[in-house]
Amino acid sequence: MRAGARLALYGAGLAVAFGGAFALAGVVVPDSLVAAWAEGSDMDMHGEGGAEGAAMAAHGPNGVSIDADGYLLSPVTAPGAVGEAGELRFQVLDASGHPVTEYTTSHERELHTIVVRSDGAGFRHVHPALDAASGTWSLPWTWDEAGSYRLYADFTPAGDDAEGVTLTRTLDVAGELNPVTAEPTRRSEVDGFVVTIDGELTAGASSELTLTVERDGTPVTGLEPYLGAFGHLVALREGDLAFLHVHPEGEEPEAGSTGGPEIAFAASAPTPGRYLLYLDFQVDGAVHTAEFVIDASVGTAGEAH
Repeated sequence: MRAGARLALYGAGLAVAFGGAFALAGVVVPDSLVAAWAEGSDMDMHGEGGAEGAAMAAHGPNGVSIDADGYLLSPVTAPGAVGEAGELRFQVLDASGHPVTEYTTSHERELHTIVVRSDGAGFRHVHPALDAASGTWSLPWTWDEAGSYRLYADFTPAGDDAEGVTLTRTLDVAGELNPVTAEPTRRSEVDGFVVTIDGELTAGASSELTLTVERDGTPVTGLEPYLGAFGHLVALREGDLAFLHVHPEGEEPEAGSTGGPEIAFAASAPTPGRYLLYLDFQVDGAVHTAEFVIDASVGTAGEAH
């Protein structure tokens, strides 16, 4: 996993961190805040740290370009309008322009695809099939709503020293557009479940976010392993949709084991601003996605720990 393209993952869970000093919502991030984050980024990230963590501060945010680390995401073929049935198809090309056909399995899949509208709506986390002969990833696809969408291809190439790469392209879908405004929310209702978040997200300081899953007012203790973990988090920064695809740290759950109702994450954002969070969890063989919007406030270097 390339540190310059990831959020810092540490402690008992994960740290959400988007790199670089920049102005966001009229607030200029102090250099001291970024320096404090860069120092904290040396923490372990799925076994990576040290120079990897320090390098994170020197790179831009992840998932905002069609190319990275010598790989290029091809143009994406997809239905052009709402309700039109078809296929979602794309290739990952190497530095020579040839389709990549060999990958390293990460979180039980060779490639993870995230699709989300520019306003954060219509989130989908899917796993297309690979045609090894052509290097084409595809799956049946229909758009439910119109708008401009971002597609992310998150993968690790084959090789012992290969590092994770996230590439992205934008797709436009014709139809009547009903945009939404991302307002802060810590409670998500999905498929009869209620998921809540406790804790604060502070730029420049680590803090704990605890997600609690309930159903019919009863804590859910039957969370099942999904993609090698009890909880799977995607975080996007509002504005540029900088991307992270991570799991909590810790040992991979054994088959047949269960967890819950709480999932704890240690989180740190180096910059203030609004973040869109999507939590995938599995119960009784079905995957559900809870959605949240959290504002990260300005912290100080002295608060980080």
